Amino acid sequence: MKKIWTWYKSKSFMAKMTTGFILGIIVGIILGPKSSIFYPLGKLFLNLLQMIVIPLVILPLIVAVNNSHPKELGRIGLKIFPFYLVSTAVAVILGIILAKWTNPGVGLTLPNTASVTAPESPSFINTLLNMVPTNIFHALTSGDLLAIVFITLVGGLAILFMRHSEDAKQRELGDLLYNVLQGCNEAVTKILAGVLLYAPIGVFGITANTFGSQGIETVIVLSKFIATSYLGVILLLVLVYPIFLKAFRVKVIQFYKNIKEAMLTAFVTSSSIGTLPITFKCAEKAGISEKVSRLTLPLGLAFNLNGTALRFGVAVIFASEIIGITLSIPELATIVIISTLAAVGTAGVPGAGLIGMSIVFSQANLPIEIVALTAGVNVILDMIFTCGNVVGDLVGAKIVDQTEQKLELQDSEPNVDTNTSSKILT
Repeated sequence: MKKIWTWYKSKSFMAKMTTGFILGIIVGIILGPKSSIFYPLGKLFLNLLQMIVIPLVILPLIVAVNNSHPKELGRIGLKIFPFYLVSTAVAVILGIILAKWTNPGVGLTLPNTASVTAPESPSFINTLLNMVPTNIFHALTSGDLLAIVFITLVGGLAILFMRHSEDAKQRELGDLLYNVLQGCNEAVTKILAGVLLYAPIGVFGITANTFGSQGIETVIVLSKFIATSYLGVILLLVLVYPIFLKAFRVKVIQFYKNIKEAMLTAFVTSSSIGTLPITFKCAEKAGISEKVSRLTLPLGLAFNLNGTALRFGVAVIFASEIIGITLSIPELATIVIISTLAAVGTAGVPGAGLIGMSIVFSQANLPIEIVALTAGVNVILDMIFTCGNVVGDLVGAKIVDQTEQKLELQDSEPNVDTNTSSKILT
């Protein structure tokens, strides 16, 4: 038994994850609905990830804030948020263009039995106000990502200013808090290592249950909608993101090799939050500094959902074709803005896309009952959209890191010249 365990640990994480995924597909297809017996294996994996994900958002973010100068924090924020807005808008536009080309809704009718309650679309002011929780513990237990990020940033900055205070007692207490939280961060990392050993088994359970439970009839009916969605994210991965990366002189193929584990985990789990532990590891492999990755990746979970935004673009055209209307250019431009704002702030958890679709449809005066029509294949769609979300977060982090490295090189050049001059004079 010990030899088997040693052999299992020695195999690469990607090889084990891929094996679990392929076996899950095979078993799911063979057993069909009976493959639900493997559901507990997948559910346990997701529970383990959910168990440590809040500490993995909070602790690295506090450490990142305290390892940066306040000016650096502002500079990184000014770089990453424009990327989030631009990439999200591009994703929506790409989804609209593809759907206009493939016509996924032609020939389909609105089901009489479909019903869904439209969620209230929060205003921009309310979104900002909701970031400040009235109860910190409720925000943590409910998984309110925007509130958690806000609390963490405020707490991290408070500790940072304590550590740099002129008062000696403040500095001592600030350092104490920082060291304790840094120790907690290391402990969570150790727990994560154990969770990842179980990951391939969990992936097998999730995949077997997913492919076994999806009704083939529903998949066939919505095949054009599914194909358009997958094609859209593939284009994000092979065309849009590489353009961003090339603009900042990043080796695209090597970058994708380094992040392939996060891509597969996001695809299988359909959860950006659940993938965060692997995303951090892949960011390190991709050469992204902790200063940047620990700050931007948690922010990306809440503010950068490119795959989800693409879904909104496809879904709007899909809905307009079902009810037989043609949207004008101004209407499409408005939808791009609505979809971009709806994607920003949508938590990266399974099923969030349906809520976002309902908000976009209600704002665009489209029947939200069509959301229910796509619910049957939501699991299959969430897989690819989550992959697009996670890769988008890593691309943004890599771009910011490239600019930070360039600044560091520029800052170090005068020192090199000064030292060289001193040696010559000596």
